Amino acid sequence: MEAVSDQDTSICTHCDRAIPAANIDLHYAHCSRKLEKCKVCGDMVPRKNAEDHYLRTHAPVSCSLCSETMERDILDIHKGENCPQRIVTCEFCEFPLPAIDLAEHQEVCGNRTELCHLCNKYVRLRERFSHEARCNGIQDSSVGTSRNVREAEREQGARRRPPLPPQNDFSTKRLLFTIAITGIAVILGSFFLQKKAESSDVH
Repeated sequence: MEAVSDQDTSICTHCDRAIPAANIDLHYAHCSRKLEKCKVCGDMVPRKNAEDHYLRTHAPVSCSLCSETMERDILDIHKGENCPQRIVTCEFCEFPLPAIDLAEHQEVCGNRTELCHLCNKYVRLRERFSHEARCNGIQDSSVGTSRNVREAEREQGARRRPPLPPQNDFSTKRLLFTIAITGIAVILGSFFLQKKAESSDVH
């Protein structure tokens, strides 16, 4: 009878593991009675826990966000990375919205403009970082040009306004009128005083 070497192995036909040849019969008896191969993932699980393993790992479940059906063990990955209804944030305005709407939103949002405080130019948000990297801080000459245009418009509007009446002429006329009234009052007062004095002398 040929002796069996300690290094000789045999493959268990139930679990497909390499088992020392001297123990293969004992292993197979235990393996086939206690363990069961999962038909989905191929893992060997205790026969009494086979149904629980299937329910916890492979039973179809529905995503609470998009209602897509999948195996339970990939549900968390789906919700975090693949679900079209998972909430993501716009890189331009940080507004939270479903992932399925992100591309359309950012197409519009990224075309909005903001004023660069270094060069006074309006820059699209999607180009903001690249613009800031190369912006040298030189102010846009168009800012000065627009200021000159506004000043010219104000001057032109001022020329169109009707001239106001001279203030000095009005003041002079008012002063002369006051002097004339005062003179007349003095003359009348002197006249009445003279009449009164003459009446006193007669009596």
